[in-house]
Amino acid sequence: MNLDEYKFPYDFTNRTILITGGAGVLGGEIARALAGCNANIVLLDRNQDLAQEAVKRFPQEVKGRAVRVYGDVLKTETLLQANKIIKAEFGTVDILINAAGGNHPSATTSADLSFFDLPLDALRHVGDLNLLGTVLPCQIFGRGMAERGEGVILNISSMNAFRPLTRIPAYSAAKAAINNFTQWLAVHMAQNYSPRIRVNAIAPGFFLTEQNRFLLTDKDSGNLTARGLSILAHTPIDRFGTPEDLIGATMWLVSPASAFVTGIVVPVDGGFSAFSGV
Repeated sequence: MNLDEYKFPYDFTNRTILITGGAGVLGGEIARALAGCNANIVLLDRNQDLAQEAVKRFPQEVKGRAVRVYGDVLKTETLLQANKIIKAEFGTVDILINAAGGNHPSATTSADLSFFDLPLDALRHVGDLNLLGTVLPCQIFGRGMAERGEGVILNISSMNAFRPLTRIPAYSAAKAAINNFTQWLAVHMAQNYSPRIRVNAIAPGFFLTEQNRFLLTDKDSGNLTARGLSILAHTPIDRFGTPEDLIGATMWLVSPASAFVTGIVVPVDGGFSAFSGV
């Protein structure tokens, strides 16, 4: 790393960053922050209206450009088409952030739905969305990195990968698989293509989003459920995370500041993983 890179590691001028699930709450906030650092931003999402709303929240006085591109992380043909569009617009994808993922109520156990009755379609959906929805973009957009011998991939894991939670077996298992895949791909890219291709992940703790709100808060009163209270009791910082809390770790892992870092998963969890409960 030269001195200029060391002094200005978070200037992404002329760098193109693709964010899958970029219209979501977490992906959208990461995109907004990176746009503020002069990156060219590509929001890849199935919901183009939501992606357009995300773009509207980007800072205006920046050097980079922002575009939204349709793509389904489970449909290779849409990713190939998106890659063509991105190449025509920007030339290359320098950084890939895999933010697409999530759980589904039908794959969540409850008083009315036991583990033994979880439907196969729901289990498959959650497993595919999180694991294959990360692997396929790495194949499509990582190929260009392998050809150039340079690039950065950042996957989004979860605290569930380290501490599997009750009620969400498919989601926890899929995120654990992402940890393993992140390590595998980091080694594979460095050994077979270039040590200048790095692959890491962040593991968010508990962020209150529309996907988990029904588990953590009461629908009618808005008060925390017993589950929500238990999470905060085991989080030393004593609050849920906000999307902004992911920005620091993300900036570090996709920038030259972490040039000697690959194959790791960084918890962003308010101390949850460090607390034994006593």
